[in-house]
Amino acid sequence: MKKIVITGAGNGIGKATAKACVEAGYYVIAADKDREGLRSLQNEIQVNYLETHLVDFSLPDVYKHFIGNLYQHHSALYGLINNAGLYHGKSVYDYSDEEIEEIWAVNLKSLVYLSKDFAQREVHAPHTRNIINITSVAGEVGSMDALYGATKAGVIGLTKANAWNFAPRIRVNAVSPALIRNTSIHDRIPEHRRKEYERQEVLKDPIEPEGVADVIMFLLSDHSRHLTGKVIAVDNGAYPR
Repeated sequence: MKKIVITGAGNGIGKATAKACVEAGYYVIAADKDREGLRSLQNEIQVNYLETHLVDFSLPDVYKHFIGNLYQHHSALYGLINNAGLYHGKSVYDYSDEEIEEIWAVNLKSLVYLSKDFAQREVHAPHTRNIINITSVAGEVGSMDALYGATKAGVIGLTKANAWNFAPRIRVNAVSPALIRNTSIHDRIPEHRRKEYERQEVLKDPIEPEGVADVIMFLLSDHSRHLTGKVIAVDNGAYPR
């Protein structure tokens, strides 16, 4: 059974992806600091397809050792989905020093270590492995939350660089969602920004986490075997670029 690591798996896109992975026959290693979210996931997924880890990816001792610790119990991993992220929806002027360090660690720095450690162990695997990073339209067109936009732009740069670094055995791609409903950050987006996202959408079916999970599943599959270093927008056609 192929094993998939999903960070931020307790809600939203991460939870939808975990459920989609299990439905597709994968074994899911779900990590989050949201205890209740992980419990909810455990109630919805058969125990023999899931293991959960209560962890905080803002902490160096966590993100520097998380992948290595998994290999003490698993001989191989097939995919890493870097989904954990923070969004505060506020001006850079309002960030405390602690919040700056935290969002930098969770949204970008942890991805460096998780991806590197995964690649070092799977670079000689007999079959292709996958890293999928969750960025945001904010990383492409900017955000009123400068720290969020900057870290998500960094995820795009990291994706493209690691596609080169980890080739040919490991493919690295990113998914760039726009306005996604039913996520932990949706209500933190200022109302005028939500209305602007909606105005830009040319397809009017609201995007749910499951719609993003569908794209992630495509990138995990052999149907995307010729793609690496790509950023796939899930945005209802908003912000044409």
